[in-house]
Amino acid sequence: MSASKAINNRRTFGIISHPDAGKTTLTEKLLLFGGAIQVAGAVKSNKIKRTATSDFMEIERQRGISVATSVMAFEYRDLQINILDTPGHQDFAEDTYRTLTAVDSVIVVIDVAKGVESQTEKLVNVCRMRNTPIIVFINKLDREGQDAIDLLDEVEQKLGLNVCPLSWPVGMGQRFKGVFNMFEEKLVLFQPHGKQTEADIIEITDLSDERLDKNVGKAAADELRSELEMVTEVYPAFDKEAYLKGQLSPVFFGSAINNFGVKELLDCFVEIAPGPLARSAEEREVRPEEDVFSGFIFKIHANMDPKHRDRIAFLRICSGTFNRNTNYLHVRQNRKIKFANPTSFMASKKTVIDEAYPGDVIGLYDSGNFKIGDTLTDGEALHFKGIPSFSPELFRYVENADPLKSKQLNKGLDQLMDEGLAQLFTMELNGRKIIGTVGALQFDVIQYRLLHEYGASCTFEPVNLYKACWVSTSDKEALKAFVSRRKKDLAKDKNGNLVYMAESAWALKMAQENHPEIQFHFTDEW
Repeated sequence: MSASKAINNRRTFGIISHPDAGKTTLTEKLLLFGGAIQVAGAVKSNKIKRTATSDFMEIERQRGISVATSVMAFEYRDLQINILDTPGHQDFAEDTYRTLTAVDSVIVVIDVAKGVESQTEKLVNVCRMRNTPIIVFINKLDREGQDAIDLLDEVEQKLGLNVCPLSWPVGMGQRFKGVFNMFEEKLVLFQPHGKQTEADIIEITDLSDERLDKNVGKAAADELRSELEMVTEVYPAFDKEAYLKGQLSPVFFGSAINNFGVKELLDCFVEIAPGPLARSAEEREVRPEEDVFSGFIFKIHANMDPKHRDRIAFLRICSGTFNRNTNYLHVRQNRKIKFANPTSFMASKKTVIDEAYPGDVIGLYDSGNFKIGDTLTDGEALHFKGIPSFSPELFRYVENADPLKSKQLNKGLDQLMDEGLAQLFTMELNGRKIIGTVGALQFDVIQYRLLHEYGASCTFEPVNLYKACWVSTSDKEALKAFVSRRKKDLAKDKNGNLVYMAESAWALKMAQENHPEIQFHFTDEW
């Protein structure tokens, strides 16, 4: 296959949602319709295998939470589909944020009963920052939920999306008859337990067609006609260019657990979703059709080996062709590395690959060479933008519980921070280390991993902090004055960047007002 054809055949997207909206179920059913698995649920076997059981895994089992992004690939209608299924739990939101830098579009799953939830808002905001094309899938139509129009209003208001329904439900819950596929002008009748047949798909180009009344009943048919008349007047017609620019979001309705509405979503997705997109580097824009290879690391995942020697770095390929056993430049380390066993992730297994193309996500076995955001190229010094570290929401002092293991503790903290598990700040005034996370569960994870992978013990002490803000200015005198006045509140992150540790919202507001020349940033990328 030529490189240009391989690029055009790639579709790489992420699935995001609040926990329990049905994200993993939708992922399973997409794989099922794509022929990648034979039984829904088999996708769970694709979670990256850990070769040893550890206490960290015990935490994972006890909480019943997936903490790892899964990468799955399958072929559908002559296209290579790459799905990145992200953790839904808010304690691992940063992993999802970084994963979103590696996708070209996303599907947002919303529970019809619960509507737009807080985690969904945060994740969609990240997508909107990058103008990522978004498709909305409103799930669980077989249950009682909110009115469809009210839901669309909520999506527009809370998520800031300009929506365009491409399917519409006929009833809901006990009255759920199916959906009218506006994109293909077909009525798809609902059969519980995923028992759809070709006979349940009826082509209806004219809503006055009496077959509509015959199949769903006159009352439901009249209600559908009335709602669709209003919907087509209120909401814009589908515009592919607006969707690709992130300015318009198609909406589909269905019930993933019943296999319903998923095929319609997938068929539309492969028609409209973007192929590999250009990526911005500090030096220039990198386009997928370029001959020279480039890619960036957006996630590092340890397999929980007690010896901590087997980590997988996830590489998103941005341009050119990646070839096995070829020397590539590790830009940060300024040295060449080659990879004997790069892997692709399929729904049923991981396989060693010989080559990969823009849009693909591959796994590189890592002995500690990589950090989040690292770049590999054919030789050009590129630094890709867009992999932020967000300001943590919880902070704790980290204390060494075993002074004889200081070296192990420092090494463990350094490597865990490289994986993006949390953020480490060192106070300028006294050198005390503060760990910042987005969720309380991460502190438990850090303690267990330090103990069982590095032999280091630590304790956490509470610290009263509101926000960590990265600061910048072009005024050297203003920076000098700021540092002089705020020294007790300043720290350095793991990359040596200056950070203002605000004790409260009021303290942050006062700092902003008293130092107008200083810019305060809530991500370390600006």
